Amino acid sequence: MYNKNAWGKYDSPKEIMDFAEGYKAFISKGKTEREVVKQAIALAELRGFKDIYSFNRLHAGDKVYVTNKNKNFAAFIIGKEPVCNGLRVLGAHIDSPRLDVKSNPLYENTDFALLDTHYYGGIKKYQWVTVPLAIYGVVCKKDGTTVEIALGDKPEDPVFGISDLLVHLSADQMAKPGVKVIEGEDLDLTIGSMPLKGVDDKPVKANILKLLKDSYGIEEEDFLSAELEIVPAGPARDYGLDRSMVAGYGHDDRSCAYTSLMAILDSGVNEYTSCAVLVDKEEVGSIGATGAQSKWFENVVARLIALQGDYSDLKVRNAFELTKMLSSDVSAAYDPLYASVNEAKNSAYFGNGICLNKYTGRAGKAGCNDANPEYIAEIRAYFDANNINFQFSELGKVDAGGGGTIAYILGNYNMNVIDAGIAVLNMHAPMEIVSKVDLYEAYRAYKVFVSIE
Repeated sequence: MYNKNAWGKYDSPKEIMDFAEGYKAFISKGKTEREVVKQAIALAELRGFKDIYSFNRLHAGDKVYVTNKNKNFAAFIIGKEPVCNGLRVLGAHIDSPRLDVKSNPLYENTDFALLDTHYYGGIKKYQWVTVPLAIYGVVCKKDGTTVEIALGDKPEDPVFGISDLLVHLSADQMAKPGVKVIEGEDLDLTIGSMPLKGVDDKPVKANILKLLKDSYGIEEEDFLSAELEIVPAGPARDYGLDRSMVAGYGHDDRSCAYTSLMAILDSGVNEYTSCAVLVDKEEVGSIGATGAQSKWFENVVARLIALQGDYSDLKVRNAFELTKMLSSDVSAAYDPLYASVNEAKNSAYFGNGICLNKYTGRAGKAGCNDANPEYIAEIRAYFDANNINFQFSELGKVDAGGGGTIAYILGNYNMNVIDAGIAVLNMHAPMEIVSKVDLYEAYRAYKVFVSIE
């Protein structure tokens, strides 16, 4: 059902609303990559998936999961065909724009204790001031222990924030262009203002250090081996009087991560091995050991083939060449308040179901994947045959901007890949918006896709 509103085909929205409740719980807890991986493991194990290292041999119907450095997750249902004959892959990223705490962050200035930050991914910096923020992450100590930090989301927790200039004194600030209204080095997190009694030199900082020592056993130098992320505080919420939408942090791209993951977890045995793979670092170029450019996923597929016997490098190469994939990533929703940046007939609209992008990139398709039309026709046929609502779009007008996904990276293996995800309003803001029916149609579409023969 191309370019049709999906709400009308349901007699009751109950199944859509119920699915959205699970998603809201998922992103409310999954504020970071590590938290998403924890939830993915729990959800997979509830459905009978087992760690890959518990298998000596793989057979059709086996349910397998694997993790990497607490920031990658993949779930597989082994198909009737050998893995070397290709897979059906749903690939999403689980990192989102945020603020990262620097290696030497803690300082005191005029009776305030602050943490110095470095923003991660593409953000409008002015959106991150005067909103309640939470701190998530780990502090790894020299003795080998790891301290987990999660502050700001429980009702009894304190929240944190970044101050802004009061409007009464902001004449010069308001005259600056948007990119300069708040500078990157001014995104420092206020975390305290109470001095430690009996300390004359930097007493507020001293009090924070005492609290960290007493509560977590952390010394100041332990920030050197810490990974602390600053994210919006508070749970995902229903949005709109009709409760048709979800407001929350991290829809990009955890909306596609959740729907992809649940599509696999709720699937049966298909002809080909089905997979949901969740990767890190997409917002900064998919680099590093946990990004899509890592060899990790290739190594996992190699291990699957080895566990089916008769391993060879050629079989691994064949597996990738014969794989079909949806790069499960979000697209920009048409916003009537900012219609000028969109080309109306090639835009994604709320309620019209999963959105496919033949290509993303910028200007002259720079950095894009550009899916083959033969592959697109195959997907259209499967979606139509299964009453899936879908739409096609581009990421705004040709010269308005653009963006990218992990599609081109997997395309380098010569597999068929196309971007297919959920339309998002306020993308990369602390509060993003998605349609509940689009979430549900994406889930249904992903389940159909992994059954493609």
